[in-house]
Amino acid sequence: MKRHSALIIVGLILFFVSCKKDEEPEEEFTVVFDNTPYVLEHPSHFPPPDLPLDNILTQQKVKLGKMLFHETMLSGDNTQACADCHLADYAFNDPNQFSIGIEGLPGNRNAMGVFNLAWNTNGFFWDGRAETLREQSLMPIQDHLEMNETLENVVSKLSASQTYKDQFIRAFGSDQISAEAIGLAMEQFMLTIVSGSSKYDDYLQGTYQLTESEERGRELFFTEYNPFFPEESGADCAHCHSGSNFENDQYMNNGLDTDDMITDQGRMNVTDNPSDRGKFKVTSLRNIELTAPYMHDGRFATLKEVIDHYNEDIQISTTVDVTLSNTEATGLMLSDQDKNDLIAFLKTLTDTDFTQNPEYLE
Repeated sequence: MKRHSALIIVGLILFFVSCKKDEEPEEEFTVVFDNTPYVLEHPSHFPPPDLPLDNILTQQKVKLGKMLFHETMLSGDNTQACADCHLADYAFNDPNQFSIGIEGLPGNRNAMGVFNLAWNTNGFFWDGRAETLREQSLMPIQDHLEMNETLENVVSKLSASQTYKDQFIRAFGSDQISAEAIGLAMEQFMLTIVSGSSKYDDYLQGTYQLTESEERGRELFFTEYNPFFPEESGADCAHCHSGSNFENDQYMNNGLDTDDMITDQGRMNVTDNPSDRGKFKVTSLRNIELTAPYMHDGRFATLKEVIDHYNEDIQISTTVDVTLSNTEATGLMLSDQDKNDLIAFLKTLTDTDFTQNPEYLE
């Protein structure tokens, strides 16, 4: 009898619990548009960044851009992402001379580092063929040497993913995915990749003292070439690599080849102007220790090879920068010790905080 009563009680409890569940269904999760601004933090000694006014940073667009930067569905065979050729450990550069695309074919130029692009003001790629970062982000996808995919297929693949549809709602307020929105999101993520926490930055803030070799290298870096007073002559690097980002946002011929040796027309491919033949973007020297090989074609494997080029091997051509051609007679007159000290200073521009920042990693 007692056992029978217990069963009745248990049954009543289950009945009431079941009724309560029916009366109070679980609330369904709703994905909503989130326009919360993203505040781009940067070192105090940097100037204000040059951010696009028509693509204001938001947390959800930046998050979407990060997802896409690491997404293999952007490639034709779903095996390669942007991050595979822009590796965090190498300042978002590629340690290979030329990146290998999904068809096993090498590219034509060395991959460029992806950082401090918020301070870039004159186009993207070595020749500046993309005026905006949103344009640049879509070009490797369509390049047959790189990811070898169509934007139409990328949109189709992403549209089949509920995860991406939800994130596009959060970022743009709609689950309708487009190539334009993909470019805008990737632009936002890449604009947030900031490098400004090196030994040299600490030196500027008064929290790091340069070693004797680093200090001598710093002096050589910022001192101009002077053929009339060799003992006072420097490496004259700051002529092209200046400011907080150690570049000048120009396209220049840095004396790699004579006229008859130039095979890559560089900036002239974009402008059709013969005066731009053999000119390439002057890149940042930040993190230069991490971004070998060097130059647009990755011809130099070490920093010493780069310095040797400027010191004693400038090739004169029609469009070579006059500052470099002026050194033809004497070279920069750098000793082996000068070169070592200069390299020591360049290594103070390495920023391992940003290469390990989880905000940039998958």
